[in-house]
Amino acid sequence: MTSEEIKLNVEKALAEIRPFLESDGGNISLVSIDDNKFVKVKLEGACVDCSVNQMTLKTGVEMTIKKYAPQIERVINID
Repeated sequence: MTSEEIKLNVEKALAEIRPFLESDGGNISLVSIDDNKFVKVKLEGACVDCSVNQMTLKTGVEMTIKKYAPQIERVINID
């Protein structure tokens, strides 16, 4: 998969997740993809102060991104 295909697939994954975050007053945006393995995202709105945002990041965001782009090793939230 090319870098552009990885980016498109990560964006598709975020589009799948976004409605759930928005329903709780939050959002997520893609910051960067490093070495085609590490995705940096920024949680926004209510997600910033949410007590379960790290669980959301791992179980929701990372799992969904890996479904679309299996070569991604880790998703990191940038404050």
